[in-house]
Amino acid sequence: MEYMIDQLGHRGGTYIEPFAGGAGIAMELLLRNVISRIVINDYDKAVWSFWKAILTETDRFVEEIRTVPLTVDEWQKQHEILVTKNDKYSFELGFAAFYLNRTNRSGIIKGGVIGGQEQAKDWKMDVRFKREELVTRIQRIAARKKDIKLYNKDVNSFIKNYVPLYEENALIYFDPPYFRKGQQLYMNFFNYKDHVRIEQEIREHVNCDWIITYDYEPQIEEIYHNYNLRLYDLNYSVSTKRKANELMIFKDGIIIPPDEELNSKKINIHIRPLSLVD
Repeated sequence: MEYMIDQLGHRGGTYIEPFAGGAGIAMELLLRNVISRIVINDYDKAVWSFWKAILTETDRFVEEIRTVPLTVDEWQKQHEILVTKNDKYSFELGFAAFYLNRTNRSGIIKGGVIGGQEQAKDWKMDVRFKREELVTRIQRIAARKKDIKLYNKDVNSFIKNYVPLYEENALIYFDPPYFRKGQQLYMNFFNYKDHVRIEQEIREHVNCDWIITYDYEPQIEEIYHNYNLRLYDLNYSVSTKRKANELMIFKDGIIIPPDEELNSKKINIHIRPLSLVD
């Protein structure tokens, strides 16, 4: 993404993610001072609570990381919080989202615990919960909280009412939930009409530069058939390792990078689900 920011002249500007999730790219760009401000939004109360908790209750979050048990009993407790207390902000909800993200297979909130309930496999639930590394990462993010704007809005409201506040020298990266597997992977997922609505909102209300990535499906290609589209390969693992086609959609007028850039780390596109704070 740094490559695209430079090509579009937005170095030092604002980077916006309406579907932030783990916001891995946004945080990396901010911490490396590629951009000066990030605006992240996620409608999922649990994900939003995670970001709000680390920005407003950093010391408490750090202490929890250092002391929380890494056991199946604790996993079940955190899972219960996520399922039953996800209607409003709470520190507990934010930490539960973080805990499950770090201890579930591939970081999927709706996935099962790494190693299974019996913890009998080679990979155990603590494999991705490296306490001090996580503490350091969160402290670095919290140190830049004045440069982070956080929202918990429906994407319609966010595009219409909040994006206009930040459009000067800005690039928006739209990474909507998967079209086909969204219901399996996300707490909040979209149907076909929702994806059509996103295109309409972008077309009618977004004035700054933007890029979209999707898992490739013919229906998505049809929705965006009037735009510049590129298909590229991406190696990833959700439950099994495989190579998938990803669709990249560009605003009219944006210079499309050559294929070798699309398939390189210089673009640095991620796909959801993404680990929180990775």
